[in-house]
Amino acid sequence: MASAPLALLLFAREAHSLAMAGLVVGAYTAGMAVSAPLLARIVDRWRQPPVLWGSALLSAAGFLLVAAGGNGLPATMTGAVLAGLGTPPLEACLRALWPELVSADRVAAAYSLDIAVQEVIYVTGPLVTLLAVAVAGPPTGLIVAALLQLAGVALFVSTPLVRTWRGVSAHRHWAGPLRVPQFAVILLGVLGAGAAIGSLPVVVTGYAEAAGDRSLSGWLLAAQATGALVGGLLYMRARPGGPARLPLVTAALAAGFVPLLAVPGPVLMGVLLAIAGMSLPPVLTAVFLAADELTPPGTAVEAFAWIITAFTVGSAAGAAITGPLVGESIRYGFVLAPVAGLLAVVAMVAVSLSRRRVLV
Repeated sequence: MASAPLALLLFAREAHSLAMAGLVVGAYTAGMAVSAPLLARIVDRWRQPPVLWGSALLSAAGFLLVAAGGNGLPATMTGAVLAGLGTPPLEACLRALWPELVSADRVAAAYSLDIAVQEVIYVTGPLVTLLAVAVAGPPTGLIVAALLQLAGVALFVSTPLVRTWRGVSAHRHWAGPLRVPQFAVILLGVLGAGAAIGSLPVVVTGYAEAAGDRSLSGWLLAAQATGALVGGLLYMRARPGGPARLPLVTAALAAGFVPLLAVPGPVLMGVLLAIAGMSLPPVLTAVFLAADELTPPGTAVEAFAWIITAFTVGSAAGAAITGPLVGESIRYGFVLAPVAGLLAVVAMVAVSLSRRRVLV
């Protein structure tokens, strides 16, 4: 999953503008956003392995269609959408398992550690893509992404807990966790955070091209992910909080994007991206804890999937909007992240104030 966006971006960039390449990545993430809640709802009512295998095979077919379709835009867009629609909901499935793996007082730390360790994926994923593309060309990056995804699903479903896990029997509502107003507002905040994060791969790719070395994009995105890894590990030790901390950690995320507007040299840019990435795990940890607290029983996987969907919808929008901005100026491309982050802060403050009124 971490390899795929950059692989699609580099493949599409061979024959199309950066703005069009951003739309291809947006199509992939939008497809993922559409399917994730639907797949998760099936998991909540059934089992994890069949859903994960079926979706992963569809996603792999999408990547192969893009790779085999040459530089034709119809094949590229269709394959990107299929790859996104079939993305297996591994994150949502994993987070639904934590309450069964650790004691209740350690679930918060488990979420934080989970999110932090997953940042290793976002360090290595872009580097794997760059290596594959350097060795055998852009189509190879897509093939490697498909193979890694299938291998990951195979390992995940081989574990005993995943094979034996069953959804909770509960009263079902057509709206699922969305019938909780506070949760819906949190999703708006996640949407803004996703737009901020989703804008970075496109603007960083434009920045690297302007610097004369497109491969620099992989290293800069890896620096951002490294910062998120460190931030998540530190936050795990700080007794992670839930909804009450949402405004504070989201404000820290938004503030971290402001120094990027200076558009410094590559070394300092890498440092600033690492600092900007540090606040992402605390935000997501607080969001997942809020979902645990606010959503009804029997909707755990779907609630987590909606969070991921909101993030990916925001990411798709961020990638699509940033492409034309980068065409005007690299500095303009960096504007979207702090603006979208500020919108996320507004939503999280609204949730916090709403909770206080309920408690009073």
